[in-house]
Amino acid sequence: MRTATFTRTTKETDIRLTICLDGSGKTELNTGVGFFDHMLDAFSRFAQIDLALTCQGDLYVDEHHTIEDVGICLGKAIRDALGDRAGIRRVGSAWMPMDEALAFAAIDISGRPYLAFTAEFATLRCGDMGTQMAEEFFRALTVNAGLTVHLNVAAGRNDHHKLEALFKAFGLALRDAMRVDAGIQGVLSTKGALD
Repeated sequence: MRTATFTRTTKETDIRLTICLDGSGKTELNTGVGFFDHMLDAFSRFAQIDLALTCQGDLYVDEHHTIEDVGICLGKAIRDALGDRAGIRRVGSAWMPMDEALAFAAIDISGRPYLAFTAEFATLRCGDMGTQMAEEFFRALTVNAGLTVHLNVAAGRNDHHKLEALFKAFGLALRDAMRVDAGIQGVLSTKGALD
């Protein structure tokens, strides 16, 4: 089982998480930001990752530090749980429709952090989460996990639907990329390493 535990304490947040990449999508989430918990649950279920996460953040300021720092910690935990990346498919992509919304995610577990994020939102907030925070979360996760990620909201009117489709597409693509394939010997790289 590919698992990792990660903790991080700063003046802005105190985060503790445990992740299992070979899970069934079970979650225990408490970040203090309800909509963000909903998005993390959607991601975990579609990635089939078990995730237990608590965050005590400076929400009296706003949700920025909480969401960005969770992205940092989740990225580092995914990186650690993947280990040497031997035998994984490495790349994955997925389209995710949600009613009128349509999102796409493509992931390469490359060791080369890069995020291309294309999405427009009509509102500033969904529940207690700023819509701009989605890009901040994915950037923090991408950099700290060592992923190349392309995310695109291709259609939609309702921002809740667009964000949820995006998190689910990311989960589906990551599930595919981190899947172990018996036909792959070592790491899938011309360099012989993914770091």
